[in-house]
Amino acid sequence: MKKRSALILAIVLVLSLILGGCGKGSSSVKQPEDAANSTAQNAAGSAEHSFVLFTMENGEAFKIELYPEYAPKTVENFRKLVSEGFYDGLTFHRIVDDFMAQGGDPALSGRKEADSIYGEFANNGFAQNTLHHDRGVISMARTTVPDSASSQFFICYSDTYSASLDGSYAAFGKVIEGMETVDGFLTVERSYNSMGELATPVTPIVIAHAEIVEG
Repeated sequence: MKKRSALILAIVLVLSLILGGCGKGSSSVKQPEDAANSTAQNAAGSAEHSFVLFTMENGEAFKIELYPEYAPKTVENFRKLVSEGFYDGLTFHRIVDDFMAQGGDPALSGRKEADSIYGEFANNGFAQNTLHHDRGVISMARTTVPDSASSQFFICYSDTYSASLDGSYAAFGKVIEGMETVDGFLTVERSYNSMGELATPVTPIVIAHAEIVEG
């Protein structure tokens, strides 16, 4: 009975992550020409990692290392958004215990949505993304459309749901410094969202600035 309850909870949380994602349809998304070409592009971008520092409005910070060898186009898009200052002033709007912290929704700040990108995960034909959704891993949120991810991302609090997330979401990096800052989001008072989760911060968790930095 306990195993069955845990399985049901995992399914509910993963479905809620899909429904809580952000993005547009896939009609304008360019697919890789073939698997061999994707593999070649992936290998070419695997040598150089980059790093993004998120500084929160309260002065606390965390650093993410990006892994292009797993999701090159996703990393490219994320770097572009960071370089443009896209995340400055946005929030982490969904915080779920033992699951993840989700942020990067421009609509909540009345801003224009970013373009959608190809979903680099196994269930969307991108088999080389084998990065597991373990604690600290960052991945792209999306709708039920595989190619709908744009700017929203989530950071895993544990590996509890990695089996359900792996292969269905484009994991592309990991928090390497300041995970205690992300853990601190859990201490903020939260209210229930439309999906019945105790997940919406009563006081907004604001990203003051995101920037590409040295490792």
